[in-house]
Amino acid sequence: MADKQKVRIAVDAMGGDHAPGEIVRGAVEAFTAGAEGDPRDQIEKIFLVGQRARIEESCRDLTETSGLLSDGLLEIVDASEIIEMAEPPVAAIMQKRDSSIVKAMQMVRNGEADAYVSAGSTGANLVGGQTIIGRVKGVERAPLAPFIPTEKGASILIDCGANVDARSSALVQFAKMGSIYYRNTMGKEKPTVAIINIGAEEEKGNALVKETFPLLKECPDINFIGSAEARDIPAGVADVLVCEAFTGNVVLKMYEGVGRTALHMLKQGFTRNLRSKIGAALALPSVKESLKMFDLKQYGGAPMLGLKGLVVKTHGSAEAVEVRNSIRQCVDFYRQDIGKQIEACL
Repeated sequence: MADKQKVRIAVDAMGGDHAPGEIVRGAVEAFTAGAEGDPRDQIEKIFLVGQRARIEESCRDLTETSGLLSDGLLEIVDASEIIEMAEPPVAAIMQKRDSSIVKAMQMVRNGEADAYVSAGSTGANLVGGQTIIGRVKGVERAPLAPFIPTEKGASILIDCGANVDARSSALVQFAKMGSIYYRNTMGKEKPTVAIINIGAEEEKGNALVKETFPLLKECPDINFIGSAEARDIPAGVADVLVCEAFTGNVVLKMYEGVGRTALHMLKQGFTRNLRSKIGAALALPSVKESLKMFDLKQYGGAPMLGLKGLVVKTHGSAEAVEVRNSIRQCVDFYRQDIGKQIEACL
């Protein structure tokens, strides 16, 4: 494990549906909202990268920012351009060299920051991560690996959006990287690994799954338990769920949609009549506590594993709480030296 030194984090202040306001608020809350220990002992500085005038305007709306700026805990780094969600990723990274995404990633590459957080264009962040920061030697593909809630706590879904097409050898690397990440963040020495499939039998699945299954089975670096069907994922069938990004993104989006729908239907049921309203008042504390387990925001973003620096991608719709948790996620990742462990393994 690395020395418990402070972390410097570059934040794409212009990325996402609620930028820069919610992004700035999340950065402020990383220092001020409740956390184990004093965040100032863990975070050396947060760089807010983007259009200075708009960031300063958002800072003025928050009373806490003046003290954080004067103490050097927050610093604004001017970047005049913005990469929009719909722009072609490769062209945007190549042409918009003064964008918040490019400048923040360059800070990580140049050693000015230790980690990077963005709610901006997924495609641009994936391209930038590969071309600006670069992959660790030996890593075929860099996957996105978010935590998803389950009945038993949380599982890692790897890959959820970076590599729609991947070879079996890349999926084996995903399993290794996911196991290292889970072991360090959750403290479980031998996390279980499963491949997402349409059945439990070894002969089930498409060509990629059939080719990957025996490779995972023979891999000595992981605790492989076989296939995981989609219906078993919420029950916590495995700690690390391996798949290519097409399947992973479908699983993730289904999780989000079912969660929103269930919450909406629950609210409707609680407000249908006087009797249900009385029952809701009695049950609400317990219901809120249970639903909190399935709130994706509490887990932060999805780290892009296998890069030479840490990139964490949050949802485009991320609000302050998710940005805050993504920043704190960077702290844990960096202080556990997970990147170096992945490099040594692969």
